[in-house]
Amino acid sequence: MSSVALAEELLLLAYDNESGKAIGSRIGLDLGMAAAILVELALAGRIAYSDGTIIVTDAKPTGEPIADDVLVRIAADTPHTPASWVQRLRHGLRARVLADLCTRGVICDVDETAMDGYVHLHRYPTIDASVEREVRERLSKALTGEEVPAERTAALATLVSAVRMEPTLGLSGAEVQEAHKQLEKIAGGAGFSGSVGLEESTIRPSVALVIAALARAIHQALGAPRPAAS
Repeated sequence: MSSVALAEELLLLAYDNESGKAIGSRIGLDLGMAAAILVELALAGRIAYSDGTIIVTDAKPTGEPIADDVLVRIAADTPHTPASWVQRLRHGLRARVLADLCTRGVICDVDETAMDGYVHLHRYPTIDASVEREVRERLSKALTGEEVPAERTAALATLVSAVRMEPTLGLSGAEVQEAHKQLEKIAGGAGFSGSVGLEESTIRPSVALVIAALARAIHQALGAPRPAAS
């Protein structure tokens, strides 16, 4: 598996480098990160989407602690839908990913707890910006059409679109809508949205099925987007 997990990439995009605070929908990010863990397992050949549920196809550990914990949970449980799993996995996930990134020196935990501990406030400003820079460069190339996105980048682009995180890419106004269209185009070309058949997909069909199901689950959980302010 990659040294930087998809859930970590989503989280870094969602947090402001200087203030260390999350931008956008907190529940959207949590759902997206839960889906990202499942995508990692699909990319590693550990899970698949079958008969409307997520199933384990290979219980061998991946070496990534968070993903492996999820793999054990799925293997030990009865089959559940992607929508059920993203809800089950999102609770407590962000804190664990933040702690891992702090341990690795990518971000730091600034504790601003106040009122004798009654108000718990933490910020997570960036220490090592190179990790997030690489993520943004990959997405930028995908958005501009400079290259056909690899599996991981196409998956990340799909999650960014599903979670509606386009504003975290440093865009505003019409640029946000244009980026959303391009991200959806990437998802379509990868076979995640049904606009092309799996045989034409740039992604392995087994992976594409998982990501498509997870994207639908996130859309259903978040509901229809609010109309843009006129």
